[in-house]
Amino acid sequence: MVNCEIDARSPAAAPSNLRSSARFVSRHLLTAVSSLLLLTAAVTVRAADDASAPAETVADDAAAAPAVPTGPDPKSSSPVERGHYLALAGNCATCHTVEGGATMAGGLPFKTPFGTLYSTNITPDPETGIGNWTEQQFADAMRKGVRPDGQHLYPAFPYTAFTKLTDEDVSALYAYMKTVPAVNSPAPANELSFPANQRWAMGIWKMLFFTEGRFAADGSKSEEWNRGAYLVDGLGHCSSCHSPRNFLGAEKTDMALTGGEYTDKVQTGELRTWSAPNLTPAPNGLGAWSLQDVAAYLHNGRNSLTDTFGPMNEVIMNSTRHLSAADVQAMATYLKDVPANPGKLGSPPNDDIKQAGSNLYDVHCGTCHLPTGMGGGTGVGDVRLEEEGGARLAGSPVVQASNPASLINVILYGPQLPQPPLPKRWKPMEAFGDKLTDEEVAALASFLRSSWDNQGGLVTADQVAKQR
Repeated sequence: MVNCEIDARSPAAAPSNLRSSARFVSRHLLTAVSSLLLLTAAVTVRAADDASAPAETVADDAAAAPAVPTGPDPKSSSPVERGHYLALAGNCATCHTVEGGATMAGGLPFKTPFGTLYSTNITPDPETGIGNWTEQQFADAMRKGVRPDGQHLYPAFPYTAFTKLTDEDVSALYAYMKTVPAVNSPAPANELSFPANQRWAMGIWKMLFFTEGRFAADGSKSEEWNRGAYLVDGLGHCSSCHSPRNFLGAEKTDMALTGGEYTDKVQTGELRTWSAPNLTPAPNGLGAWSLQDVAAYLHNGRNSLTDTFGPMNEVIMNSTRHLSAADVQAMATYLKDVPANPGKLGSPPNDDIKQAGSNLYDVHCGTCHLPTGMGGGTGVGDVRLEEEGGARLAGSPVVQASNPASLINVILYGPQLPQPPLPKRWKPMEAFGDKLTDEEVAALASFLRSSWDNQGGLVTADQVAKQR
């Protein structure tokens, strides 16, 4: 986590060489003024409906999901155990572990428009890691974005969110990091072009966009709500992936959690843009998911509407499924209560495009996802159509995201499922990249994004071509 000069996105369960909550490479660039890269984190809680649920929200969807692993106790009297839990909640190891490499030893490359960034070694090795860091130096990196030598960290390491952490949590994290096996593994030098390689410019960026400060509880809200806010806005740094950014790479606070962009692998292993969906309770965000749906998705990787796929796999498999039921419930409670904000909505397609998309849907998609877009596993009462069905498309925040990149990726390449896989639930979805032209994919996606009260808007052939 500390001295992280990488995308705050989450790598795979066994992190692959290029990887958000996690989480989070962003296509939003820092200009010469700031000379930064601010890349998104993690991923994507795809979420929500207005209905609330009882406390045992993590739910009946667990019946079709693998057992949630028993993680460290977040309330343990041991700082090391609590720190371990916090490191899981922050999804630290995923950005700092290369596939087949030692945990937290860094070296994971992230391709960006400015060159390549490499994650750093955060094991307690005294030469190449953080073994010589004092607790105060660790805290300064976490909450101020400053290295022990006084140089600024790139905000790809989400100190802009971690600044909210309490003294107790920072101390516990430090205690845990000291117990990670030390590995002598120097991080490769970043390969950034000018002016992104000028760290001094970070000071200008911080003056413009960074305010240090601890989390302040809202006295008008419940303890559960405040715990959820602390996890979502602080330790989980969800906004790093799920908020759009201005031309200097800072999050747009008036559009918080309405969706962002980042770069990650598609099924073929190639890097493509992905879009993180809206996490507010707007109709194009969490509006179609219940509170229980959100909690079940975070804890199990699936709910009654969908299964995890793509970059969000790593956020769930490496982080949120290890959290306590109370904490994922708190996160869901907070997300369902933030102000609904549709963010940027696209223009609807014309009737000709929509009709062309409808015809393609009937041929290629309607059998599994149904003419209603409700998919399998959403039948009435105990009636389920899962084995021949697919995920729900009506009200899907992924389908309706401001940028259709993730939807296009799934159509072209098929959904990238978690490893180890969840128990089989639906009929596998094939890739259509070799079957459909750019114009056909655009028409199909436009139909999906504008049917069943969806509000995603038009998709163009140029947008599809960019994702190929």
